[in-house]
Amino acid sequence: MDAVRIIAASRRGLAEASTVQEVVVEAWQAQALAEAVGSHLAIFGPYEVRSRARGLGDAGGRFSGGLLCPVARAGGLRAAQLTEVKDVRAALTGLRGLLREVCEALVGIVCTADEEGMYWTCVEVMDSADESRDRIAGILEKLEVRDRDLA
Repeated sequence: MDAVRIIAASRRGLAEASTVQEVVVEAWQAQALAEAVGSHLAIFGPYEVRSRARGLGDAGGRFSGGLLCPVARAGGLRAAQLTEVKDVRAALTGLRGLLREVCEALVGIVCTADEEGMYWTCVEVMDSADESRDRIAGILEKLEVRDRDLA
């Protein structure tokens, strides 16, 4: 499945999340998707962005939320469905937006967290999502430079 379709499904999942657990699951799904997209682009993406894409894959894989959110309850790992990235720019822009939305949802949880473990889990995924967003910005910038040089 194309990355843009999976990102859209993840955005819907996050918008429909109504419990803390569901939001954390969606945050985990988004980070797994960042890892998958980064890894895919590191192999199949434009040559100019492959090393930066590898960094995105690494950043996306840093959050270990999967230990807290079993795949069965999450409905399966959406990122495992990734087979292609047809439009690199659209996929990266959509993924950056998804990660921003994840951080916004987690801020609400952090502000009301009753247990310390949940607080630190949310802080960890927000840090990881921010790093992924920074990596995406670097890749998009590199694509802009490449396109300018080709014109």
